[in-house]
Amino acid sequence: MGRPREFDTDAVLAKALDVFWENGYGATSPARLAEAIGLGKGSLYHCFGSKRQLFDRVLDLYDAQGEELTKELLAKHGTAKGALRGYLRFLVESDLAGPVRRGCLAVNTANELAPHDEAARRKVKRMQDKTIAVIAERLAEGRAAGDVPAGLDVEAYAEYVMTVVGGLRVMARTSGKAVLFRVVDTSLHGI
Repeated sequence: MGRPREFDTDAVLAKALDVFWENGYGATSPARLAEAIGLGKGSLYHCFGSKRQLFDRVLDLYDAQGEELTKELLAKHGTAKGALRGYLRFLVESDLAGPVRRGCLAVNTANELAPHDEAARRKVKRMQDKTIAVIAERLAEGRAAGDVPAGLDVEAYAEYVMTVVGGLRVMARTSGKAVLFRVVDTSLHGI
């Protein structure tokens, strides 16, 4: 009979998320993970199977948190345009607030793994599709309320906004708030 777990799986996943997010998948060694989490490598592998299985769980956590945050932020600010502006500005401010400009874990994963890892590509694509659906839904609500142009293709515009999100998350690694806020404002001229 094995010893019972003496750690909180959710806390371990949160710590692992920070390590992968800051360093990327390839640069995160099992030793670095174990040290940051405070577990031995054996315990880590016993609980999560492999570094990749742990990373997949971390991406699932990031996805769930991102979907919840996106819905919450898009529910604010009255108009659809105001909601999108608030959402995009929040992302910019969040990216600039940390001691390390780590961007977006999904974007980072798309850049690092998706070109040669079909499973990672599919996972990131599902994350993007969820965000696009939430944005499209908010735009459709705005169209029904009359604050989004009646002829706007909400799906296409949501895909455009998702592209802006990805670009902002990359640019936040090198650019300042004034530049990024100009990008946000320019991207919303269509609605």
